[in-house]
Formats: sequence, structure tokens, C-alpha cells
Amino acid sequence: MQLSVIILNYNVRYFLEQCVLSVQEAILDLDAEIIVIDNNSSDDSCLMMKTRFPEIKLIENKENFGFPKGNNIGVEQAHGRYVCILNPDTVVAEDTFKKILGFAEEKQNLGIIGCKLIDGTGSFLPESKRGIPTPWVAFTKIFGLYKIFPDSKLFNQYYAQHLKENQTGKVEILVGAFMFMERELYLDLNGFDEDCFMYADDIDLSYRALLKKKDNYYFHETTVLHYKGESTVKDELYMKRFQDAMNFFYQKHFKKSFFFSLFIRLGTWFFSFVKMFQGKPRLKPVPETFIFYSENEILVEKMASNFKNKVSFLDLKKEKLVNSFPILKGRRTEIILDNQYVSFKKCINIIETLKDKNITFKIFPKRTSFVIGSDSRNDRGQIVKID
Repeated sequence: MQLSVIILNYNVRYFLEQCVLSVQEAILDLDAEIIVIDNNSSDDSCLMMKTRFPEIKLIENKENFGFPKGNNIGVEQAHGRYVCILNPDTVVAEDTFKKILGFAEEKQNLGIIGCKLIDGTGSFLPESKRGIPTPWVAFTKIFGLYKIFPDSKLFNQYYAQHLKENQTGKVEILVGAFMFMERELYLDLNGFDEDCFMYADDIDLSYRALLKKKDNYYFHETTVLHYKGESTVKDELYMKRFQDAMNFFYQKHFKKSFFFSLFIRLGTWFFSFVKMFQGKPRLKPVPETFIFYSENEILVEKMASNFKNKVSFLDLKKEKLVNSFPILKGRRTEIILDNQYVSFKKCINIIETLKDKNITFKIFPKRTSFVIGSDSRNDRGQIVKID
């Protein structure tokens, strides 16, 4: 078997359904399997999987084992030569795995491959490629020096800014939302460290691959949609988790750093101070217009009733160029992409191409009764059920 796609789920039933649908499309012509591990979700994720995807292997953990152990359980039962660790709040393109498999087969001494990730607004996620977070590199990240001096090698290492987002090349650290590697390497590394804190497991695994003299790569020729959620809110809790993660990493691989301990406390104070004046992150304003991008006029009435008669219908047969939509100019608009007629790859491309402060995006996954998306990387996303 070529590939095993490992998806660890916890209470994101609708995102999981969309993710599995996209992965199914992406492995149609491959000798591949999907393994879903559920970490004792309290929603109906498992019921959905058994009902919608009875052919897919589902592992039901009786407690929440966390990210490292949950994925280790899945890989242990995998049969593919390669494994892909994939978050359930992602959408892959139909050719994602074919492209990455082709890239992997060309490489000698392969470590871990990551790909280009964008959020639900179409914005590039810089954590798609990172450097080793030494105390100095972590310092430049916490205080935003990488933004102030993006072209300086001294300050731009955290997000591996020696590579552009549309440039494939070697990097040191990849993100756990999408990690592709040989199963043999994963097992040789003993998988994710089950003692890891949040934010450290993917850093630790990437670094241990480097210690094995393997080459890790950022691959930009496929884009994966990754809805971020509340885990990215930069508040005091984030700083505490970041501190725990870095302390774990340093104590495991380096000497404990007094320098880091000092500046992380300063950073925590700094973020707390800023948050007092920022308040909660604001979502984008309510759209004035909803555009249903499809060929199915019958669904327009359903959409109109669910979106308060604000739905405009755009026929795919007539609208060839998305950028030519006149209704998008200066108006708060939500675009709903009908996956029955628009491939996942094209959905991702439209979201990335049309990213704009006035536009939000949702996908209507094929054979479902909901639309799903995220208007901000600082919230859990939105789901609207279609009656």
C-alpha cells in the first residue's frame, strides 16, 4: 500500500466529515487508506463516521489521549509505505497526495514533507515552514522582530523566511496539521513524544528527523486549507502553552536557558498588557450579499431561505472567470462554493485567489446538508445547516 492518511479527531464532527470527503477524492487513484482516530469526542463524530463512511477504519479511544498518543495509535495500525498526519479541520486538493508522492519518490534521505497551508480567509499560514526555535529564534517570534526585519537572516528564522511561500526547499520544522513521511521513519523515531506539551510535538518530531540526518522539506506546489480555530488566539493562555512547549523542547534537546526563561516572562507580561487594550478579536462584519457558486438552480431557493433571501446565483457554465464577479467590488460578500460542481482544489484556489477583507468563504460539501468555513483564524469556524 502506498499511503495511509491518519486523521485524529476530537469534537469537530462537521470539519471531520468535510476533511474525509476531500481525502477520499484525493486517494481515488492511489493504493491508500484512511484511518480516523477519535479521542473520545462528546459530539456525534463516531456516529457520523459509521453512518457516512462505514468502509473507513475508525478507532474509538475511550479517553482523550492527546495529539501525540492518538496519532501513534493510528500509525501503529497503518499499512502504507508513507503516512500523512492530517488535522480534521483541513481540506486537501484532489491532487495533493499524488503531487507529494511524486516529490517524495525523487528524494534521497527523505525526512518529513509539509505543504503550503492557508486559513479559511485565504491567508497563508507562516507556520507551514519554520526554523528550530532556539532561545534567540523564539525571542524574535514572541516580540515580532521577524515582521519588522523580514529580510534579515538574524531575525527571520522562526518562519523560515529564507524560503518564500511559493518556493519549495529544505526547512527544519514542519507543522503537525500536515506531516508526510515514510512510515518506517515515523516508527524509527518512535512517533510523537507522548510526554510533549501542546505546540511542541511537531517541533520535536521534526527536530528528531534532523538528528537522524534526514532532510525535511516545505513543498509549495499543493495548497491545503486549514481552519485554525481558537488555538491561535495570542493571549496569556497561548503564552503559557508556548512557554511550556519551549521549556519541554529545551530540556529534552538543549540546556535549560535562563535567557529564554527571562524573556518569556517579559513576553507574557507584554501580551497581557496589549490584550487589555485589544479586547476580543473581531469577526468580519455580516455579509451584505451571499453568492452561491454552482450549476444547481434548484438549490437557490433552499439557500435563499437559509440566508434570508440574500443569495445570488452564479451559473458556472456562464461565469468562467471568478475574478470578474462585479458584485465583489467594495461589498461585504460571502461566497458559497458548491462542491458538487466545484472541486476541492478549485474551492481552495478561489479562496486563496479572492482573499479580501470584504469577502468570506464557505464550502457546501457534496452529499451533505451544511455549509462550513471560517471568517477568522481566531474562531472555531461557522457551520450552517441547510434545511
